[in-house]
Amino acid sequence: MDQTILIGLAGVLASAAPLVFAAVGETFAERSGVINLSVNGTILLTAMAGFTVAVHTGSLFLGFLVGAVIGALVALIVAFASITLKASQVAVGFVLTLLCRDLAYFLGNPVMGLSGPRLPSMPIPGLADIPVIGTLFFRQDLIVYGSFLLIILSYIWVFRTRPGLVLQGIGERPAASFVRGANVNRQRYMYTLLGGALVGLAGPMYSLSVKAGWKGTISGLDGLGWIALAITIFGAWNPMRVAFGAYFFTLLQWLGLVLQPSLQGVPSQVLQVAPFPLMILTLLLVNIGNTEWIDRTLAALPDTTRRTVSRVLRSMRASPPASLGVPFENE
Repeated sequence: MDQTILIGLAGVLASAAPLVFAAVGETFAERSGVINLSVNGTILLTAMAGFTVAVHTGSLFLGFLVGAVIGALVALIVAFASITLKASQVAVGFVLTLLCRDLAYFLGNPVMGLSGPRLPSMPIPGLADIPVIGTLFFRQDLIVYGSFLLIILSYIWVFRTRPGLVLQGIGERPAASFVRGANVNRQRYMYTLLGGALVGLAGPMYSLSVKAGWKGTISGLDGLGWIALAITIFGAWNPMRVAFGAYFFTLLQWLGLVLQPSLQGVPSQVLQVAPFPLMILTLLLVNIGNTEWIDRTLAALPDTTRRTVSRVLRSMRASPPASLGVPFENE
């Protein structure tokens, strides 16, 4: 394989790592029944805060720690308002994302354009020299290795452990879980804060690695939180599928850059924004199998075609947790 393509694909894995953290974090929150729409603002605020702390202290660790703490605190506000006060999760999250975005731009002015520390790559001895695989997977930095580990551990936690079964239960049938001894609201608090911390880590991952530095409104980060939310739906609240969605979106962005010189007649802005409508189209395809008119349409097709199309739609179908966005009243 051409070395340029390999390096580009390795860059896709690196650029997708923050999206993986943010989307998996949101997956934990929504699996428990809580919608956290503050993701976009949280990423912006923690990117600014993490970079500011790292610049002033020289410590990358403190930059990431501050990001995780701020992400958890923002999620705590969402949890308290929606779980304890029974306020609208959508309204609270949307207001918070706007507030965090404006705070990031306002408070980040003093460090805008400054150079700061950047997370170095850490090739793994021996493995980094393996042809193709070594370049793709083993010449990355800690956040990429962390994203690989997060995907595996989160999948095992949700689908292969007893606490994961409890998590699924409080998202699908909280009343039944409560009867069986689960403290539904406490669990929702825990997973919302965990998800917020993971989202909070995504911000410094951009400002201290992927898009090093803080450039305010031209940082290119605004909107990525909404993409993380869309990827959560695309991934059907499954960490493996969510990770695939993050890599797919980042791959589309990379292809836009690669194809730009070959498509001279197409404005560069079109290629830059193309991944966003393509993600919307993908979401439509994921959810189109849930509509009744599709079933009626398929009934008119020949048997072989109907079975093939139905199989594809079933594999893509995504149904949210039954209690998503619904407060639990029995505690």
